This record gives sequence, structure tokens and C-alpha cells, in this order.
Amino acid sequence: MYEQIARNRRASWLLMGLVVCILAVLGFAIGYAVVGGTSGGIGLLGVFGVAAILWSVIGYYAGDKMVLAVSGAHRVTHDDEPQLVNVVDEVSIAAGLAAPPAVYVIEDQALNAFATGRDPQHAAVAVTRGLLRRLDREQLQGVLAHELSHVRNYDIRFAMLVGVMVGMVALIADFFLRWTFWGGMGRRRGDSSSGGDQGQMIFMIVALVLAILAPLAAYAVQFAISRRREYLADATAVQLTRNPLGLARALNEIAADPQPLRGANRATAHLFIANPLKGKKLKETAGMFDTHPPIQRRIAVLLEMAHATPDALTRSRQGYAAGAVGVTDGADAHTPPAVPQVWPPPVGPAPPPPPVVPR
Repeated sequence: MYEQIARNRRASWLLMGLVVCILAVLGFAIGYAVVGGTSGGIGLLGVFGVAAILWSVIGYYAGDKMVLAVSGAHRVTHDDEPQLVNVVDEVSIAAGLAAPPAVYVIEDQALNAFATGRDPQHAAVAVTRGLLRRLDREQLQGVLAHELSHVRNYDIRFAMLVGVMVGMVALIADFFLRWTFWGGMGRRRGDSSSGGDQGQMIFMIVALVLAILAPLAAYAVQFAISRRREYLADATAVQLTRNPLGLARALNEIAADPQPLRGANRATAHLFIANPLKGKKLKETAGMFDTHPPIQRRIAVLLEMAHATPDALTRSRQGYAAGAVGVTDGADAHTPPAVPQVWPPPVGPAPPPPPVVPR
């Protein structure tokens, strides 16, 4: 697990360097095509390089606030949501976090949750109102363990950097394509017909190809990593709670919820425990540009960890344990299991002192 955390840290910085390189190559090609000559390419390369670094710094320090604001989340305290804050605290202790993350609620009836932030010391977890109303404590614990696994594994930093940097690649590529087709290409054709630099035309074609392919490649990498990240978080959640059925039952409830999350969009969808966009939760196979693996596949993996069958998804934890030993099922999911009372001891006469054995 610690090796995975270190790998995610390295991957975050490698991703930043990779996307900066993509932006640099795209900038050089566009600069050569638009301005002309190597100096033009290097000049625009420098502009895009500086912009990429500045955008990365902004995303690193303010990305979590942006995501929370876009999602419509508001912060809550123990006085507002005592059970939610208590579960966050206990899972944070199990995860070995120095302090629990800030807790937010999204006032939406859809069932979903996400975590964000640049590291465990600057993290936040947000859940929807629908999730709080529909899930029992065991299921809520599974969901929050999944989200805090992202915090523990530094996945939230990686996801935040992915979203910011890949978004910038798409923005620059889209700007260049619009400029080209709405006027830039016409000017280049005029230059070419009057004996303009043929090298510029070649780089114009190269820039067009890069502007089309670079965002697709960046998004494909982002989504592939996001799918693997979800499996890892599910496994880590089981490690923290020792209860795969809690998360499996929660995912089953989330999959059955037809409501899309109003505050979600394509830029933030990869952060959530399940795809919040309409019609995306129940896909049986994951495509190249899907942010999440199939939710039924995730449930099947969790049931395999619990050595349980699908009918366990409709039972409470106590009911499942009782059914395993032949006791009538039907315990309420919110009722804790009966514990033998060993304190205070029964009231009665004190036992006689032990006999004294003479030497």
C-alpha cells in the first residue's frame, strides 16, 4: 500500500511534466505555423510553457475550492451532521490520517460522494443529501472509507492535476482549431498562393493533427488511470473497514438510483464514487473514455472478497451474520447487534473468602 502511495506521488509529478511537454510541442507547432519560423515556434512555446506552469500552480493550491464551489457543496460541523462527522473521524483514524478532512454536504437527492484536495492535510470529503438519507451507517462507512482511501493514497492530488492540466490541453487545442477554421487557414492559404513559406503550411498541418489528437490522448490516459484508481480505493476501503459488504451494499443502492447529480459535469465526474452523469452508472463495459469501471463489476469484486452471494446485498450486516448460523434473518440495519452485558456485575452476597491452608 505504501508503495502504491509513492507511485501515485511520482505519477502526479510525471503527469504534470508530460502535459507540460504536450503543451510545449503543441505551442511550438502552432507558433511555427501562425507566426512563422523557428523563432515564432519557440516564442509561442515559451508562452504556453509559462501558462502551463502557472495553471498547474493555481490548480494545485485552489483546485479543491474550485471543485467544491462548482458542485454546490457547503461545509458542515458535528452540530449539523453528527453521524456523518463521527464516521469521517473514525475512518480517518483507521486510515492513519493526522487529521480528518473537512466535511461538506451537497444538497441534492442523488446518491454520490467525492473527495478532493492536494494532500491529506488539505483534503475535503463531500456527500449528497440523498446519500445521507438513503444509506444506513454501515453503508455510509463503506462510502467514506472509499473516499478517504483516495485521500490516503494521494489519488485526490493526482485526479486534481489530471483535471486541470488535461483541461488546459483541450482548451488550447480548441482555441487553435477555432482560429484555424474561422480565419487562420484562409490567411495561410493566401500566403501559400503568393509564394509563402511552405514550411509554415507543413507545420500548420502538424499543428492541426496535434490539436485533434492531443486532447483525445490526454483524456484517454486520464480515464484509464481513473478506472484503476476506483478499484484500488475499493480494496483500500475494505482494508480499513474489514467489511466488504458495507461498500458493496452502498454501491448497489447508488447503482439503483436513477437521478443524475445536478452540480456535476464532465470535468468533475471522475472524482465521484460513481459516475454522476445521466445514464452512465449502469454501463456493463467500460469504454476508453469512461471515468469509472462498471459498477456491477466493482460490486462483484467486493462480494468475492466477502465470500458472499448477491442476495447478501439486500441484507443488513447483522442479518447476514445471523443467516450464516441459521438464525432467522430480518434484523434492522440500524439496530446494533446484541452484546452480552458483563457490567455491572449481578448484585448479591459476596463470595466467601478462600480457606486458609495451615502449613
